[in-house]
Amino acid sequence: MMKGVFLIVFLNLSYFLLSAEQKPNIIFYLADDQNVLDYGCYGNNKVTTPAVDNLAKEGMRFTQAFTGQAICAPSRNMLYTAKYPLKNGVFLNHIKTKKEIKSVTYYLKNLGYEVILAGKSHVNPSSVFDWTYHWDSEPDESKPRKVLPLDEIENYLKTTNRPFCMFVTSDFPHGPYPNITGTKKEEVKLFPYHWDSQRNLNRMKGYYENIKSDNNQLERVLQFLDESGKTNNTIFFYASDHGKDGKFTLYDRGLHVPLIVRWPGVINAGSVSNTMVHFIDVMPTLIDLIGGQPPKDFDGKSFLTVLKGKDKVIHKYVYGVQSNQNIQQCAVFPSRMIRDENFKYIRNFNSKEVVEKNLGENENVNAFILLGAEKFKDVPYEELYDIKNDPFEQVNLACNIKYKEIKKQLVEELYNWMKQQGDFLTEPGSMPLLKPTLHALDKTSKWKTVPVELENTLNDDDYLKLHY
Repeated sequence: MMKGVFLIVFLNLSYFLLSAEQKPNIIFYLADDQNVLDYGCYGNNKVTTPAVDNLAKEGMRFTQAFTGQAICAPSRNMLYTAKYPLKNGVFLNHIKTKKEIKSVTYYLKNLGYEVILAGKSHVNPSSVFDWTYHWDSEPDESKPRKVLPLDEIENYLKTTNRPFCMFVTSDFPHGPYPNITGTKKEEVKLFPYHWDSQRNLNRMKGYYENIKSDNNQLERVLQFLDESGKTNNTIFFYASDHGKDGKFTLYDRGLHVPLIVRWPGVINAGSVSNTMVHFIDVMPTLIDLIGGQPPKDFDGKSFLTVLKGKDKVIHKYVYGVQSNQNIQQCAVFPSRMIRDENFKYIRNFNSKEVVEKNLGENENVNAFILLGAEKFKDVPYEELYDIKNDPFEQVNLACNIKYKEIKKQLVEELYNWMKQQGDFLTEPGSMPLLKPTLHALDKTSKWKTVPVELENTLNDDDYLKLHY
């Protein structure tokens, strides 16, 4: 108890050391399911992203920013807690954060800020995410998704005289997409992992339309900020929660995210940083830049010095978590990833190569372990990619003797991290089933079919006991 009181007092004292002019406002705009390569400023001239492109011209664009899990709730929890999924508890979609976790609302409120969520939430419980205000996304019959609560955002920016941190969290460009037909190849930008079928071309064009809709929302928010007279005293962050094309995977097309920061008078306009940063670094940076001291138990680190133009290594490695449970097409196939600036290593713990080691005495559990391995039968136990020379991760080097020492080092570092995170995966032969909150392994749904003999065969004792 005394430790918590001391932390609050320390944070508040640090805050009040700043003069009024030094208390910047913060807006963090988060898009939903947009690939890093689908922006004009990141090299795609087929999309309509002028608002994001202008932010890049006015601020700093990061080329090596990452999230640790390519799915909505886990990615957002990392952003708001500065901790990787296994530490904060959200390593599956649609589950709650550990109740003892302190989030951005706790730390920034104690530094005198109002902390607002405007748009999509996808995080809970409210005891952890105690927003000063939360204005939810609103239905719009003319759009395939809910839209931002723009009236509330505009009114707040015009009327507030308090320091604030506002997360503007869009539902776009996440699907569903507008129905498009007859799309030509030259209308979209294809990458090596894309199919060029007519169906996929049409879907990509619909996705591009959602990107355009989101850009229009961003333009409105920036306009409101200008009209409020607060632009020069507001640090504006832009990111996407993860990539659409790599959702549920550990490939860069899922984990590599756009990150742009505009800070008038501090960040050099049009600057580019190749420093490797992560969503877990955002909250330490926010605390740091408003005069607080980021707690030492964060997984993330402040990159304030980078924003101020000083080249500094923030991380030697970043990490990733994958689970295919509690999603629509759920299966038992967990993976972990480690990445430095040159190489990425992925270990798929339930690949067909090792599935026999994961079987135990419970035949019902074994059946779903085997189904998971079969669903991903072509995915190997180990993957190693030379990111510098193979950015689309097309050539697996895990069995190449030339890279033996590199792989060995990455495996060692990965397991050290897993141990530090309290990972429930161990080596060899640990393959727990994770209790679903929405999508059950043993129930047929419109997204998947379970063999009749396996339907409704699992009970509570078959799952790993976890915080939720």
